[in-house]
Amino acid sequence: MDKYVSNWASCDTFCNHTIGVFVEMYPDYISRFKKWTKSKNRWLRRAAAVSLIVPARKGKFLKEILMIANLLLEDKDDLVQKGYGWALKVASQKHQAVVFGFVMKNKTRMPRTALRYAIEKMPQDLKKRAMAKPKT
Repeated sequence: MDKYVSNWASCDTFCNHTIGVFVEMYPDYISRFKKWTKSKNRWLRRAAAVSLIVPARKGKFLKEILMIANLLLEDKDDLVQKGYGWALKVASQKHQAVVFGFVMKNKTRMPRTALRYAIEKMPQDLKKRAMAKPKT
């Protein structure tokens, strides 16, 4: 990853189709993604989230997706924000209530880019609640 991935397309293709399948077979390796969230390399940080997208389509690794999203919550890089937002969106297809709860709990700290990605497939009423400014 650190040596050969240098753009979002190669990051997403490699992570979704290679690393995602690998961690389904060997889930103990997901613990390494935690270290990736702290990398100076934006592609490693994005990879920590997007590597879980294929398993998330099957309803797997919700706890790990939420952990990674939490670690990346305030990342300043928009491609990292889009990556963990995408992972949350896919996870929400099987675990809508839990992902919505995560979004609502963190929406004041979560960049709008990540928030919009995370709620993209949710019903309109939930989207409105998530996008509403907090009451003061």
